[in-house]
This record gives sequence, C-alpha cells and structure tokens, in this order.
Amino acid sequence: MNAPTLKFEQLGLIGCGLMGGSFALALKKAGLVKRVVGYSKSPSTTERARQMGVIDIEAPSALLAVSGADLVLLAVPVSATEATFKAIRHLLSKDTLVMDVGSTKRDVIDAARRVLKDQVGVFVPAHPIAGKELAGVENADPELYYGRQVILTPIERTEPVQLAKATRLWTALGCQVQTMAPEAHDAAYAAVSHLPHMIAFALMNAIADQEHGKEFLSLAGPGFRDFTRIAASDPSVWRDILVSNREELIAQSRLFQRALRAFEAAIADGNPDAVEALVDKASQARSRWRMNAHKPHG
Repeated sequence: MNAPTLKFEQLGLIGCGLMGGSFALALKKAGLVKRVVGYSKSPSTTERARQMGVIDIEAPSALLAVSGADLVLLAVPVSATEATFKAIRHLLSKDTLVMDVGSTKRDVIDAARRVLKDQVGVFVPAHPIAGKELAGVENADPELYYGRQVILTPIERTEPVQLAKATRLWTALGCQVQTMAPEAHDAAYAAVSHLPHMIAFALMNAIADQEHGKEFLSLAGPGFRDFTRIAASDPSVWRDILVSNREELIAQSRLFQRALRAFEAAIADGNPDAVEALVDKASQARSRWRMNAHKPHG
C-alpha cells in the first residue's frame, strides 16, 4: 500500500536566508506546501524573500510565523536557537513538525530540551549537508538540497511519527536521509567539516599577515583556489559553529597538529623516504574515499 501523499498546509520559516529560502523554494517546487509564512530578524530580508516568491506572507515576529503552521523550520545561527524556541513555543501544537538546519546538534538539542520541555518530541534535529559560500536569500536555490545527505539526530523523546514525517519530507526533496546519535554527529563533522574550515581560515590569515602575503596570493593557482574555497564562508555562521562544537573541534585540531608535526619532523630531518611514506598514506586514503559511500553509525 502506498503511503499517503505528503503535503503541508503552512511552513513557518524562521530565517529567510540561503538555507531557509532554499528549503522553502524546494518545498514549493515539489508541491509539498500550500503557503510559506516567513520571518527574519532583518525586515529587509523578509521583504526581499516575499518579492522573490520564497515566502508568501511576511510575519512581524517568529511567533506569528508559526501561527497555524504544521511545519516549522529554524534556519537561524545555532547561537540563536534557544531564543527562537522561546519565541515560538506557545503556538506549537503536538502535530507540528519542527526542524532546524544547524551544523551542530548537541547544543541545539540541549536548547530544545530546556525550552520545549514536554513539547520536545515534535522537534527533529536535522543537518542538511549543503550550502554555498554566498549567503543571503538572493542566493536561495530550490536545487540546493537535491542529491545531498541530510543527517537526522533524533533523541529518545522524539515522536516516531515526526521522525517518519521528517524522513519522508527530505526524501521527497531528493535527499539521502540518514540518522545518527547527536554526539556521533558532532564528532564526525568536527573532523570532516569544522576542522577543514578552521584550517582554511587559519591558512588565509597566515598568508595575509605576512609582509609579502599579497604577492604570494597573486601567484596562487587552482590547487590553492580549491583548497581555500571554504575560507570565503559566512563569518557569523562559522563563528557559531566553531564555538558551539569546540570540544570536538579542539580534539580534532590536536590530532591534526600531531599529523602536521610528523610531516615537519620528516622534512626537518631531510628524510625523503619518511616524507614520501606520509604523502603516500594520505594519497591512498584519499583515493579510497568516496563521498557518501558509507553510512554513519548512531
């Protein structure tokens, strides 16, 4: 027997930037929502979202954006999650599906527990592995999530019906949906996302702070361009991510520093065999890796 068609009456969108705007456009394109009511901290952003057709109605507050909504998406910086939950909790019903798109999960879940209390079961923490360097609703794209992974990190109190609904929704948008424990999520993405961003930021700063930094940068080629692409990411977004996942990130940073010191020692010793062995180890690991090839474990 086929499952009933997934259709939402109203999306209450809190945060009408790149991630939230792309989600709204994707829902509309897939015919999964009748109307989108949006709110952003900046009224000009909300107005621009309406002009672009990202949202149908501008809400003057986060609370009014979720009034009558059977689907709510928090697309705000992770540091704003708790305040957002406080702003909307009074109009959430037991049938409302609430999700976020934050890159860290334990802090978001802790905020949900503190604020939503007995209502926390309606919240399905989500992390779509998608994005662009260019932020803002102007860059919203209905195809942003298509073909991408979405990690759901339910907790023991997450309602099974809401988890099933969230899984069907993201699947309907063309996503590969996986579930894992919040702690495992944060450890994994500290290694494969948050640390690489921090390294890219640090490398750009290290070069820019040198006397001849501008000259060096003018000589850089495609390899440098590709390696440092993520250094152009939104500072306010990554400030929150790096700080909120600091314990896991620092642990990964120390492991990276140990690996870097191994390279430094081999090079300082003038030991070409040791250097080649280290490069070969990395080269083989990279050759074996395929994006999304293995499912994470909860």
